Amino acid sequence: MSKSNHYTTLEVSQTASQAEIKQAYRRLAKQLHPDTRSASASHEQIAELNVAYEILGDPFKRQSYDRQINYSSQTAVGFDPAVRRTDRQERTAEAQKLYRQQRRARDDDELLKLWLKQVYQPIIRWLNLVLKPLKAQINALAADPFDDELLEAFQAYLEQCRDYLQKAQQAFSSLPNPSNLAGVAAHLYYCLSQVSDGVDELERFTTSYDDHYLHTGQELFRIATGLRREAQAAVRAIA
Repeated sequence: MSKSNHYTTLEVSQTASQAEIKQAYRRLAKQLHPDTRSASASHEQIAELNVAYEILGDPFKRQSYDRQINYSSQTAVGFDPAVRRTDRQERTAEAQKLYRQQRRARDDDELLKLWLKQVYQPIIRWLNLVLKPLKAQINALAADPFDDELLEAFQAYLEQCRDYLQKAQQAFSSLPNPSNLAGVAAHLYYCLSQVSDGVDELERFTTSYDDHYLHTGQELFRIATGLRREAQAAVRAIA
């Protein structure tokens, strides 16, 4: 391999993309591996290859290295203002591109944090306030479903559920979800829908005393609880 610079070591041009550099390194590393050669590669060749990839495989180190070899090239052939201006423009364009990529990554990260704080966390809190008390509320009502005080307490719980549900739905529509949290948003959407239908069924029981509505409401809340857990598990997997 030529020792002139890291690009010739990796057998790529100076304009090669980061993906092309990685592919070249993998190809040459495989060729130099003792298991794939009839004769063992020299330690010097392998060391040159690793050093070249360590520099060119890192965009920041590569930029610094490009400046060094460009300066050396200009010194060897003499100062050429046009060439130097073109190199400077290319470096500026590359730096601007890298900055935009980093800025986009930071913006995506900030959007994720904001959505979790202003949408996901409040919705989970309100869902817990709706879903967790249901069992105790039904147990209390079961003592005597026709008792006015018990029925009024159950109706007050359902009214509070409506209030929490409205807040959760408003929070859900307040911000667009980040693309990598689309699955979480889908779980929450269907969870809120199940809760809304469940509250409707439970309210029908308070006017008809038909146990069918009570059982259907409980089942819808059970499904909603599962969807809430799936949303939480998806967030933990991403975080």
